[in-house]
Amino acid sequence: MQENLSQYLEVSKKIAHKAGAMVLKAQQKDINIKYKSRHNLVTKFDKKSEQLISRELLEAFPTHSILGEENMGNTTNDQKYKWIIDPIDGTTNFAHGHLYYCISIGLEINGEIMVGVVFAPAFGELFYAAKGLGAFLNDKKISVSKIKTLDESLLATGFNPGIPEILEENINHFVHFQKITDGIRRCGAAALDLCYTAAGRVDGFWEKGLKPWDMAAGKIIVEEAGGLITSLNGTPFNLYDIEVLASNGLIHKEMTGYFQSATP
Repeated sequence: MQENLSQYLEVSKKIAHKAGAMVLKAQQKDINIKYKSRHNLVTKFDKKSEQLISRELLEAFPTHSILGEENMGNTTNDQKYKWIIDPIDGTTNFAHGHLYYCISIGLEINGEIMVGVVFAPAFGELFYAAKGLGAFLNDKKISVSKIKTLDESLLATGFNPGIPEILEENINHFVHFQKITDGIRRCGAAALDLCYTAAGRVDGFWEKGLKPWDMAAGKIIVEEAGGLITSLNGTPFNLYDIEVLASNGLIHKEMTGYFQSATP
């Protein structure tokens, strides 16, 4: 299995680089914004990126299945192997010329995420991990921070403006943590927020209102960097639920304690 994981990792790294180069070049052109719904935009390059990634994954692994955000290359092949793709995580940033966005590719094998690749093309940063092989940023091993308490922590979060009740709920969480930590960052790409947690750039990240492609690759990167990932209240993480809490592990209990008390 280790040999196969290395192969899956190398192929997905190359594909992420290729897709990233395309969208980075595209960001200086007419992006052609469209809205799937209020606050939920898409560009032609989200679709082109997903088509590229899906096509190349299926060329390399023709029996595998694909789950992508834009449904451009989704298949129901062998469900044992499922590639989960976010062709541009942070599309709003991308469309407005903001540089905080990424390509995210995760591989689920028998229901467990085993490989993850997240490429932030504007920064030239490739985060990646495979089960049991560690987590890396541009070939340098990474690990979560050693901050032990919330009052010394820098956190990250995201807001889903398309679901008003979740937005309101998270504004309350944001205010709470802003008062008791070193600060909160809201940058707009969950996959990259998870990688920043893995690299120790932030000490914890939470968000609600997510999809599997937002979390798949980042999950294994956080875990292989020594971090902890659960639901907000500390129950086991479920990729097909809508929420995530990731941290260095040391502040996790404080964070889950708050979310448990804040839940009606």
